[in-house]
Parts: sequence; C-alpha cells; structure tokens
Amino acid sequence: MCPKLPLLLVFFLYYASTSLGSDPDPVQDFCIPSTGIAACMNSSAATVEDFVFFGIKFPGKFSETGLAATSVNVNIFPGLNTLGMSFVRADFEVGGINMPHFHPRATEIAFVLEGKIYSGFVDTENRIFAKVIEKGEVMVFPKGLLHFQMNVGDMPATILGSFDSQNPGLVRIPNAVFGSGIEEKLLEKAFGLNSKEIAKLRKRFAPH
Repeated sequence: MCPKLPLLLVFFLYYASTSLGSDPDPVQDFCIPSTGIAACMNSSAATVEDFVFFGIKFPGKFSETGLAATSVNVNIFPGLNTLGMSFVRADFEVGGINMPHFHPRATEIAFVLEGKIYSGFVDTENRIFAKVIEKGEVMVFPKGLLHFQMNVGDMPATILGSFDSQNPGLVRIPNAVFGSGIEEKLLEKAFGLNSKEIAKLRKRFAPH
C-alpha cells in the first residue's frame, strides 16, 4: 500500500465531513430568489427591503402549549437564501413549553431575552443536559439532538434563537410519532398503550 494513502484518506474524510456538514458556501454576495430558491434575481434589482424582515416585532399566536414561535427562515425571508443562517423568536406564557423536538439540518443557539427558561437537550446516549437559564444567558443545542424549553418563571418569557442553516427543519416528537400515521400495532408495542389511548393521542397531534 502506498505510504501516503492513509494520510490522503484521512484528509478526504475530514474535507468531506466539514464541507458537507452545513449549508454550502455561497458563490456570490447574495441570491434573492426570483422564481424559486434555485434562481437568483439580478443583483442590480435588489433593494434594502430584500434584507429586512419585520415579522418578529411582536409575539405570534400562542398555541395550547403556551408557546408562540415565529421562524425567520428562507421560506418567509428570501434575503437569507444561500447565506446559511436563520432565526426564530419564541415567546412563552407562564408555564408554557416548547415540546421536545429537533432540527435535522442545524445547530441552534438560544438567547434568553426575558424570563427564566428550563432548557436542555438529550444526547445519543440518552444523557440529559438541562438547567434553568435566565435573561442574558445563552444555551446551544447541537445539530439533530432532541431539545426542549419550559417557562419556569412567574412572568412571560422570550427566547431568540439562531441557526446555522437557512432552513433548519423542525421535527416535533409527539407530532412525528402520533400524527404521522405509523401503524397502530407498532405504537401499542413501543409505548405500552392500548388502541383507545393511541386514538386519543392521534387526535391531539394529527396535522391541522
């Protein structure tokens, strides 16, 4: 075997992992979609309005879990296209939660703007890393790992989150398990539930 082959293999694997591990680097200053993400408008036609988003000045609509989350990704803010980042504003009522979920394409870093949030994630060995973070503190959630938040303070709370992908994706665990149409018999065996209990959960987490 060529003595340089192992070194070249290591270099190749390192390069592949770093180059494919996040959104690709842009090849121009910006790319405002004209007819979809694949095509860019002529850069001379871009204006400052293409790079400003006004949709998170105020909290969004609260869900039954006490959470109002407004995502700022490439689907609603085209100026992010090819830039490899996105944003979210999450507001919590007292006792409100952000149910266990994960982002398949991004690491998230969350900054507490107001309030006290019990915040954490679970790694692939089922170890939990969680604590209460307060105003001015930051926590990071590694890419693809299950994470969650709950307002444990006596006042509303707000988190601002940043992602290293223009479209991080979102998989909510209860919705994915009980709202996706997985065979009922499998769910019964996996969770020790009967058909009546599964039907109740399916009704709660079915797509609206």
